[in-house]
Amino acid sequence: MSSRIRIFVVDDEQDLTDLLHYQLGKEGFKVKFSNNPYEALGNARDFNPDLIILDVMMPDLNGFQLLRMIRADNLLQKTPVIMLTAKTDVEHRIKGLEQGADDYLGKPFEPKELILRIKNIINKTITTEQKRIIEFANVKIDLNKLLIIKNNNEFKINNTEKIILEKMINNPGKTFSREDIGQLIELDKERSIDVIITRLRKKIEIDPKNPKFLQTIRGAGYVLWIE
Repeated sequence: MSSRIRIFVVDDEQDLTDLLHYQLGKEGFKVKFSNNPYEALGNARDFNPDLIILDVMMPDLNGFQLLRMIRADNLLQKTPVIMLTAKTDVEHRIKGLEQGADDYLGKPFEPKELILRIKNIINKTITTEQKRIIEFANVKIDLNKLLIIKNNNEFKINNTEKIILEKMINNPGKTFSREDIGQLIELDKERSIDVIITRLRKKIEIDPKNPKFLQTIRGAGYVLWIE
């Protein structure tokens, strides 16, 4: 399991988040947590996790409410969620799963069991979403996480950049005019499109001034060459 796997924990009990931070960290995961459910969504967006562990019984804003917010969020909506709760009756399990949870674990629990569940979910996610992860040369584009990893350095991409990359990746070697790109992202200013491409080159290319992958075809537009 890669050390790049990010786990975000939301629980109002600091003793539990401290324990999970330690246990999951030993497994090589990158872990961040929030004890305040009101801050959790913003912190999770910043962290861009591969999986979220979410407590159900929290004051004011409970886990079911927060799960609905996660599933409505453009960035986090596909992130797997494991729910933790002292309430292990069937009604609560069904409610969590119906609202989009991927798994459900009752408290108290063995950390080893949670770790196994995390690994199972992550492995399934990687298998089903592999087509949206592209690697070439020293570059990895991960459209699921909105990340470009170049020489072990990570660069976030926004939704506009994702739309352009997704189209180009699915059509390698095809030239896209500025008009084509403008229609994709609903933007008709050529200069702005050039700025977006320049920004992408800085994240993809080893030498952005002499692009090897995201190239300009004079008088025609842009093309992505994937080796």
